[in-house]
Amino acid sequence: MTDTQWWQPVRHVDRRPLLLARNRIQAAIRAWLADRDFTEVDPAGLQVSPGNEAHLHAFATTAIGNDGQGVPRYLHTSPEFAMKRLLAAGETRIHAFAHVWRNRERGVLHEPEFTMLEWYRAGEDYAVLMQDLAAWAQLAAREAGGILRFRDRTCDPALPYERLSVAEAFQRHAGIDLLATMGQGGETDAPALAAQMDAQGISHMRGENWSDLFSRVLSERIEPQLGQGRLTVLDRYPAAEAALARRCADDPRCAERFELYACGVELANGFGELTDPTEQRRRFEAEMALKQDRYGETYPIDEDFLAALALMPAACGCALGFDRLVMLATGAPRIRDVIWVPAG
Repeated sequence: MTDTQWWQPVRHVDRRPLLLARNRIQAAIRAWLADRDFTEVDPAGLQVSPGNEAHLHAFATTAIGNDGQGVPRYLHTSPEFAMKRLLAAGETRIHAFAHVWRNRERGVLHEPEFTMLEWYRAGEDYAVLMQDLAAWAQLAAREAGGILRFRDRTCDPALPYERLSVAEAFQRHAGIDLLATMGQGGETDAPALAAQMDAQGISHMRGENWSDLFSRVLSERIEPQLGQGRLTVLDRYPAAEAALARRCADDPRCAERFELYACGVELANGFGELTDPTEQRRRFEAEMALKQDRYGETYPIDEDFLAALALMPAACGCALGFDRLVMLATGAPRIRDVIWVPAG
């Protein structure tokens, strides 16, 4: 049987308990959100722009009008642009279990179509999102068996989560002073980071930029150490790695961006949201210039989104890979095992 024949009865009998656990986890989180006055919304997947991050790749199509003329459209990589428009419209607490699509992604932890739980809180500090995630991880574990598992790693979400900055993590796990490779305004210095990597025996390729080097250290030395035994919140990302987040008030080199880890697996990505349309446009243009240079393509900037951003209140928001949470809660070996109907 091929990998796509999940529908064979002999396979489904093994998958079904995992899928029923998924339903219980989703119902428990929905009830939690309803109890706290969140409104569930349902953003459309077809958008003018799929997002403007250099290393996210979209599925493109053509929308044919009644006149027979076509215009390019994309399946979104996140419901973010649509949901921020709703904040601009006056909503204050919203969430969505949204199907999203990302091209060039398939593996144990990746599927080209997956479910993202995205939610926003207007007028609140982004640290509250970390508390939301900790509560949901406990709900998921309770509904599926008690702890989170991935391969030989475990994480007990009932324990208080660890919160450390990216700079602290680089120092602790890689022996690198990350802030020393950044200017006071957040400018990055690739040779300075490469020199520290050389001193720590971390290999890299000639010509890699600062972001490439940062990602290499993060994936090789930092991420495997996170979420071991308890949840880890990796906080205060470099501003250069946070295109949609506002900068930290006490240090413009850093931004109000965090990621949640369990068992070495990234589960969520949260922000204190940037609401300055001029600054957001500048960052989008920089991301698309990098995308053009690296991949030979760009995506349009959503002008309607930037117009709405000017009306958006101060807010925080986060995206949780819902399938990954279910995968760890059930101990499933791969993400496809907890998706009712995986993409072909």
